[in-house]
Amino acid sequence: MNKITSIILLVIAVLAMTSVVPNEARASKIAASSAAFINVASINAPQDNRAEILRDYLEKRNSPLVGSAQTFIEQADKYNLDWRLVAAISGLESGFGKQIPVNSYNGWGWGIYGNNVKRFNSWDEAIETISKGLRENYVNKMGTDNVYSIGRIYAASPTWAVRVEHFMMDISRFQNNWTPKTLSVSI
Repeated sequence: MNKITSIILLVIAVLAMTSVVPNEARASKIAASSAAFINVASINAPQDNRAEILRDYLEKRNSPLVGSAQTFIEQADKYNLDWRLVAAISGLESGFGKQIPVNSYNGWGWGIYGNNVKRFNSWDEAIETISKGLRENYVNKMGTDNVYSIGRIYAASPTWAVRVEHFMMDISRFQNNWTPKTLSVSI
């Protein structure tokens, strides 16, 4: 065989081997040989940046809820709610937790009637209670399936749902323009 034929056969063999090897195995070999600091499992996994996006959104609004961004996401996923909903309600009801009854951690108007104030021990407890309550008492019991049907029960104001939806859309706009604070490395 001449040199050119040998090279062509070698290239074909290499191409055949790499096209047969699954992406995960190929990524594993690459990571093991040249970049051991890369988490191979995350190469093909889509990134869920919702908590980071929400944290940045709340930070931009000087909200005391910043440290609970991950809790919003976890509870939304746990109770199968839109991840923006509970945060958006807090935006309307308390300016994202900035205007609440003293020592209440209640930025949702949850259980507040006249002088009666429902108090929570932390933002995280409040987010979990509100998320669970929305799922069990509104979606499951009352059959609500959107912010407008929730609003008819949740609030006396006929414009409540429109204003909550405004905050949900504002979070979405922020998400669409959001860029991570750290650079990602890809191969």
